[in-house]
Amino acid sequence: MTQQQPQPGLARCYQHQDRETGVRCTRCERPICPACMVPAAVGYQCVGCVRGAAGAARAARPRTLAGGRISANAGLVTKVLLAMNVAVFLAVLARGDQLVVDLGLVGYAVDGGSVFAPNWIGVADGEWYRLLTSAFLHQEIWHIGFNMLGLWLLGPPLESALGRARFVALYLLSALAGSTLSYVLADQTQLSLGASGAIFGLFGATAVLARRLRYDMRPIMLLLAINLVITFAWSGIAWQAHIGGLIAGAVVAAGLVWAPRERRLPIQLGVCALVAAAVLVACLIRTSQLLG
Repeated sequence: MTQQQPQPGLARCYQHQDRETGVRCTRCERPICPACMVPAAVGYQCVGCVRGAAGAARAARPRTLAGGRISANAGLVTKVLLAMNVAVFLAVLARGDQLVVDLGLVGYAVDGGSVFAPNWIGVADGEWYRLLTSAFLHQEIWHIGFNMLGLWLLGPPLESALGRARFVALYLLSALAGSTLSYVLADQTQLSLGASGAIFGLFGATAVLARRLRYDMRPIMLLLAINLVITFAWSGIAWQAHIGGLIAGAVVAAGLVWAPRERRLPIQLGVCALVAAAVLVACLIRTSQLLG
């Protein structure tokens, strides 16, 4: 059988050189055979152009200032956090002070038991969860009212600017840092609770964001100054939690919004990891002091 000679004038597929074709990609105009044709609005496109268009579409998706995904409901995480705090507050009202004793922040204290076999409680006794659970506890209506008002006002703008995942990281790291500084500096038998550390973290992050966007910083700085005055003037407030949350919130936010676009995610993860590591090291040192 005589092999059919290729017809003159027909191009060969750019991927399959043994196949002749008269069709070209409408984007790059390279010749393509039926196996490489992808139907388009007009004519056919090659597989490479289709993949490139899909990648460009993903890259072109709008992102927040910190690189997070833009969502339709930018305040969803804020509402969830608010609902969690209110739910725990209602649980405290229903169960009484025992829930506060079980979940509140205490360093190392004796809770009942006999003289010969005391019942120790606290972070130093291995109850590390108190560092986080205490940040969702409130006993007084004015306490949760002020904290939730701050969350409601500061949360949605930050969530919109950072994205949901980064906002959650900011909130939780601020809460943990506030609890940690209380654990390190306050009396080990002092019981403390409240979301104030996380809220002050949002204050610090808002100040950093305002600086990044070159907004007028006087309103946020005035509001922060007022809250700091109240922190140190009002007896009974755990100022350590406020300061710890404020510092952590500012550091985390700076890493999120000032990271260069080319290495944004590794730098953001690194900053969050450094804050978490500082919290862990401080807790370990304080625990060794209390148990030593």
